[in-house]
Amino acid sequence: MHQIRSPFMRFFTLLFILVQVLVLPAQGQQISIELGKSPLPINQYYTVSIRLQNQPLKDYTPFPEIEGFKKSSRYSTTKTITTAGETTTILTITQNYAALDEGDFTLRPFTMKVNGQTVQSPGASIKIVPAPANGPQSINLPDLNALNETTDPVVEQEPEFISKEDNAFLTIYTNKKEVFVGEGVNVVLYFYLAEKDQQLLDFHDFANQLTGIVRQLKQPNSWEEAFDFTEITPENVLVKGEPYLRFKFYEAVLYPLNLEPVRFPALELRMIKYKVAKNPNLLEEDRQEGFKTFYSREKVVGVKQLPPHPLRDVVPVGVYSIQQKLSARKVPVGKSFNYQFTVTGEGNFDALMPPVPANPIELDFYPPDVRQDITRRNGQVVGAKTFAYNIMPREPGTFKLADALGLIYFNPETAAYDTLRPTVQVQVTGLQDTDALVLSRDLGDFYNIIENEDTKLQSLNQANEIRRYANIVLVVLLAVGTFVFLKKNKV
Repeated sequence: MHQIRSPFMRFFTLLFILVQVLVLPAQGQQISIELGKSPLPINQYYTVSIRLQNQPLKDYTPFPEIEGFKKSSRYSTTKTITTAGETTTILTITQNYAALDEGDFTLRPFTMKVNGQTVQSPGASIKIVPAPANGPQSINLPDLNALNETTDPVVEQEPEFISKEDNAFLTIYTNKKEVFVGEGVNVVLYFYLAEKDQQLLDFHDFANQLTGIVRQLKQPNSWEEAFDFTEITPENVLVKGEPYLRFKFYEAVLYPLNLEPVRFPALELRMIKYKVAKNPNLLEEDRQEGFKTFYSREKVVGVKQLPPHPLRDVVPVGVYSIQQKLSARKVPVGKSFNYQFTVTGEGNFDALMPPVPANPIELDFYPPDVRQDITRRNGQVVGAKTFAYNIMPREPGTFKLADALGLIYFNPETAAYDTLRPTVQVQVTGLQDTDALVLSRDLGDFYNIIENEDTKLQSLNQANEIRRYANIVLVVLLAVGTFVFLKKNKV
């Protein structure tokens, strides 16, 4: 038995190794690192991006530091492509880098860990050139690492600590006080800290606190497009003319699904607050650790109903426009052509459903392939969604696609309904497709009930089978009756 099984075991072992060799590299290619272009002017960002295909972003290590550059904003984009029923989603996280000076720089080879997988980059040479004469001037970013150092004379007495007033606050920001059902509202949770008070405060158990805070911000009656914040980098801003560091803890665009107000509770953030030594010296600690809790105010965004309309409960809401692409403006009868209906603008693209064609007898519309590209940046969700229809012409003539296709939506900026319609037309040449003409006619009640009838196949020998089983039952009953009769006569 062992001599018979051994070749099979060796075969399956080799097959398993071959599958691992072929499959694992293919899986590794689902995550990659993409580097920005070079050379580029000093007033433009250099970028490093991580790209994920068909998988959500769970976690990733920080983006690399580049000598001569300062990390700036970060944003994410999502592309969704649906072709022949198969959907591919591509998520890209991009880190912007601002050059501090002109010249040649080197991004050394580095690795990042994304969703537990290590991804390598060979690095790159970066050349920063002067900005164009007519272009925008570059922004000089302040150096957050520059700290004033002072040396005081040594004091031998016990240090005395005092509590200094800090300039910091936690706040929830929304860009609108009231929205329509389905209209997006940008929501951001900020923590502001005056630059001069950086030594007074520090974060405490931040990861666990942030998880609880974000959970309180979630809205059960809203669709959420959340921005990526795996790494939090402070921004330099001015508040009433004073320099502050602004930490962005959470950002999303919410789309209310019903008339329930979008309500954010008062949030709290516990931080380490230091008391400072009244007479600091080099031999003793110059600050003493304590705690302080910061509170945000409750925030409520009202939600109002859309104006009356027969399709009020199903129309998408947003600021949209149409882009079109027609594969051919002149086609013969019976030869299909492609028409791309692309909706661009700002809104909840997941709520955009394919426009349903009127299906005139002259043109046959097939279910479209769908492609969606969205970008979450600067408090907005913008992008494009393309519906690619294959259309089969059945009769000659000139046809306006606007007569067969359209998308009704509500524009919150104008507070009015509008319709996106094609502006192109197609000329069909040749002879009439007689098959389409027959199908378009009313063939009578007999054919009208076909769709409602049972399509299960029936056996042609069903009557014979029933007769056979009935005879068997009769024979059995006759035998039982005869047996009972004979038994009684013997008795």
